[in-house]
Amino acid sequence: MQILLAAIVVVPLVGAVAALLPAPPGLKGKSPEQAVLRHGVTVTGAVLALSVALAAGFDHDQPARMQATTDISWIPALGIRIHLGVDGVSLPLLVLTALLTFLCALYSYHRMPAGPSPKAFVALILVLESGTLATFAVLDLMLFFLAFEMVLVPMYFLIARWGGEGRERAAWRFILYTLLGSVVMLLGLLLIGIKGGTFDMVALATDNGSSLSHTTQLIAVLAIGVGLAVKAPMWPLHSWLPDAHTAAPTVGSVLLAGVLLKMGTYGFVRIVLPITPDGAHTFAPYLAAFAAVGIVYGSLVCLALARSGAKGDLKRLIAYSSVGHMGFVLLGIATLTPTGVNGALFANIAHGLITGLLFFLVGAIKDRYGTSDLDSLSGTTGAALYGRAPRLGGLLAFGAVASLGLPGLAGFWGEMLAMFASFRPADGLSRPAFLTFMALAGLGTLLTAAYLLVVVRRVCMGGDGDGDGVTPATAPSGPGPFADVQSYEFAAWTPLVVLTVLAGLWPAALLGLTDPAVQQLLAGGK
Repeated sequence: MQILLAAIVVVPLVGAVAALLPAPPGLKGKSPEQAVLRHGVTVTGAVLALSVALAAGFDHDQPARMQATTDISWIPALGIRIHLGVDGVSLPLLVLTALLTFLCALYSYHRMPAGPSPKAFVALILVLESGTLATFAVLDLMLFFLAFEMVLVPMYFLIARWGGEGRERAAWRFILYTLLGSVVMLLGLLLIGIKGGTFDMVALATDNGSSLSHTTQLIAVLAIGVGLAVKAPMWPLHSWLPDAHTAAPTVGSVLLAGVLLKMGTYGFVRIVLPITPDGAHTFAPYLAAFAAVGIVYGSLVCLALARSGAKGDLKRLIAYSSVGHMGFVLLGIATLTPTGVNGALFANIAHGLITGLLFFLVGAIKDRYGTSDLDSLSGTTGAALYGRAPRLGGLLAFGAVASLGLPGLAGFWGEMLAMFASFRPADGLSRPAFLTFMALAGLGTLLTAAYLLVVVRRVCMGGDGDGDGVTPATAPSGPGPFADVQSYEFAAWTPLVVLTVLAGLWPAALLGLTDPAVQQLLAGGK
């Protein structure tokens, strides 16, 4: 188990170096480009297999205990150690990251985005995977920061070199926002490590803030929270996200929404709640307020984009939907209750599965139509997507109803638990305030259903989304019939569909992992 976790983090880095060699060892293809893409599929597939083996060997009777641990002194003078481990909180995120990265590599093998050398593309994907996996596996504050920052450079280049229109501006905005947030976060992490006498996250969680003064906790939570909130993304620190998603290649959007956004919310659960409980309690109402506003704001923007004549882009709409969905995650965390935090962790996984699927589908639609502009898609002649590619249209409708939180699918449980926890937040928090936040979140679910149903109507069935059945005169006619879901697309998307259904029908499988670990974290890791 110990070797498995270390290999999961290291193998992608070794694979990234191998991808830059003149020829990836042990693999051949019709061309060097095909060989290196096959290398990416092989390495990410191996990491996924290791992750599944880790999950299979995980002691499910003790999910609150750190397992597969490695603890080696790295920089003794600073007390920094190479400390790795997984529990019920981090294990699902590790497996999700490995799965989505493998599916992206498989998709790219058949549909490589236009851009520079595939060697660099594969190497960047593998470095991104390693950094994300390390973020969920490390148990040292300084290693957490290094892993947290490690993903920024590969994502910047994926957007700037393989992205679409406006990619350079979007890439710069992404890197500047996240770097500035991370600088502030580093100061908070250093403050905790210096005042607490250690950077070890397990020891600090067990201490439960007893060695940190109230003022120290307030400053640390404020500093760390800003960095995590940028990555989450929390309103109003979200403005980098729509441009980054719109400009990124399909697989970049999948990884950005599916795993990178989870790093911020994971940091709140792993660091802020157990290590600085007093600071978390003080700032919880403000976090909940920003989360509730983000839910309504994201939904209203999506509804505006979904209406005709708004110059709406389907990819941009889904990007803004992440602001609302991640708002539910932050709201659940802000309740400081086991129910809310479990709901947040469940919503994290559900969002990764569903939004990852939606970005895959939007990429496929754009490849076929040549655009993701909603007016162009809804203005096409004929029976729109249902008539041209019924399987693709059916999958888009499935992703939409899963995203709006239909009971029986994964999107339902996290949002429901977050609102349920808001009804009765932790002791000491203002119940009237959280009831207001719950009402705003409920409004957000209604708005989410509204804009997603409009999207399905416009894209899948045609029409302008206004309910009058009149197509805008300015909308260009689309192409004729085109290929429906291809075999490689079926292979890449089926796991996401199946897991979305299984998580919706059997939520106890995930909640049984997270709940004991959450109970222990909120109790101070004891």
